[in-house]
Amino acid sequence: MLQFNIEKPKDEIRSYLQEKIDNLTKPKGALGVLEDLAMQIGWIQQTLEPKVSNPHHIVFAGDHGIASEGVSPSPQEVTFQMVANFWAGGAGINFLARQHKIELQIVDAGVNFDFKPEDPIIDKKIRKSTRNYLHEAAMTEEEMALAIQRGADCAQACFDKGCNIIGFGEMGITNTSASALWTACLTDIPLKDCVGAGCDHTGGIMEHKYNVLKQAKENYKGDNSTEDIIRYFGGYEMVMAVGAMLKAAELKMVILVDGFIMTNCMLAASKLNANVLHYAIFGHQGDEAGHKLVLQYLNAKPILHLGFRLGEGTGALCAYPIVDSSVRMINEMNSFKKIQVTKYF
Repeated sequence: MLQFNIEKPKDEIRSYLQEKIDNLTKPKGALGVLEDLAMQIGWIQQTLEPKVSNPHHIVFAGDHGIASEGVSPSPQEVTFQMVANFWAGGAGINFLARQHKIELQIVDAGVNFDFKPEDPIIDKKIRKSTRNYLHEAAMTEEEMALAIQRGADCAQACFDKGCNIIGFGEMGITNTSASALWTACLTDIPLKDCVGAGCDHTGGIMEHKYNVLKQAKENYKGDNSTEDIIRYFGGYEMVMAVGAMLKAAELKMVILVDGFIMTNCMLAASKLNANVLHYAIFGHQGDEAGHKLVLQYLNAKPILHLGFRLGEGTGALCAYPIVDSSVRMINEMNSFKKIQVTKYF
């Protein structure tokens, strides 16, 4: 599998960043999270004048074989229908991308549908849907490696266009099921606590969903390595996101992390290379059952808590203007050293 050389940013600049932040014309610490974000981004970029440039957001789409077990009330065809909605500009992620002037890309990682060559989608399809992990691995080792590579290629292409901050989202019916299994297998969190309603707002199939996933976990006879777990239970769209996150961190890009599914992708990425977490900004805490727990496991502090459970990257994009505000703060506020204002803290 593709390896990534992800460096921890050098710590020497942190004291200089802190001095600059503390001497802005405000009481020390008065801008809270903005100060934390400015510190992190300046540390990542190794500069006292951090910036966000040409932001991009990639939505990876793929289907899951476990859908045949009825773990979601939504039929599998919703995946390709929503992909069409994305390129038509009518989904939740679309208005947010327009609002914040973020370039949106839609990637077919493994949708169970034959798109036309002229359709406005990036074709990275590995297979039309993963296999049913209740009975067998979702993907082969070769397919997993290919998904990591293709995800990395997507991040590289954005970087080559001058992007230094990138978000990731997903579309794939039943991918909260795969995410619940990733959480349970990669942490010490019980599966029961990881299984949420997904798109089933009534929670009517929760018991059935849990029983199917419990059986799938019991059927698993792999080696419990991170690579094997993400291969056995994952979706192509999820594994591509893992590859994209790892590559983005290697390129020293800021990564905006979305909800339960993308947080699990960051979890998996961190198990493969712990340094990826230095580049992650967690946009929000969603209402999917396991999201708070996996955030706590990662010691992550999400910016927002808006009751979201949509996916697509919507929570990450809602957090983007706060990230933008943090770099504006450190670059545009005056310093006590420059103007005649008595320090008032």
